[in-house]
Amino acid sequence: MTGLSVALALSATCAFSALAADPKPDAAVKNKSIDARVFLDDRIKADAPLAADCLAEGKKWLDKNAGDAAASRKQEPQFFKDGGWDFERKYSIRSVVADRYVSILRDDYMDTHGAHPNSDVNTILWDKSENKRISIRPFFTETADNGATMKAMVQAVIASLKIEKKKRDSGETATEEWFKGLEPSLLKIGAVTLARSTETGKSSGLTFHYPPYAVGPYAEGQYVAFVPWVTLKPYLTAEGVRIFGGARPKADADEQQ
Repeated sequence: MTGLSVALALSATCAFSALAADPKPDAAVKNKSIDARVFLDDRIKADAPLAADCLAEGKKWLDKNAGDAAASRKQEPQFFKDGGWDFERKYSIRSVVADRYVSILRDDYMDTHGAHPNSDVNTILWDKSENKRISIRPFFTETADNGATMKAMVQAVIASLKIEKKKRDSGETATEEWFKGLEPSLLKIGAVTLARSTETGKSSGLTFHYPPYAVGPYAEGQYVAFVPWVTLKPYLTAEGVRIFGGARPKADADEQQ
């Protein structure tokens, strides 16, 4: 085989390997207006009810954005000369607690040909025993808006965010103005997951996830606030006492910087 033949063969092999390495979307829409994809991680796909739930939501998201893109292209075709919108959603498991409660991150990427692409993050808490989405309410004695639990929670969230901002040399944005959107309400405090723990089967506390712009300028990116379970110990139900324990592993914190 000549040197050129070897080079071509190697090139073809590398190209094939690269294509083979690209994961196949679990749902997708691709046309002149949009290229949008949804991915489920392998652990989600191993749980049929959970996978079906995430995929159904993901397909609705695809359909809505495909419709919006088509309408935008019809009204302003000049913004689609270089291609359609680019959207991607990924569902991934953050933690499994007591072999029952599954915390899922839902990460979105969106490029609509604006000044820059945008991203978003949200969460799902899944109860494997009931095969349905739940909130963190069962773990606390009360979660009323402006109640004692939520006030303690939001205070701890802001304290954690101030620490994170200091780590990034962004202390100048650790202000009431940037934190005003965080209210002592489950619907307004941020997207929450159960943090992993050094103690098997337990959660070390709550992690709250914020996309760019939520608690800081776009350039600062996403933030994750951590609230240790001991901070909320006075407000735990019997189920909360059962599932919380231990400390947050360093790897858990490092993965979310």
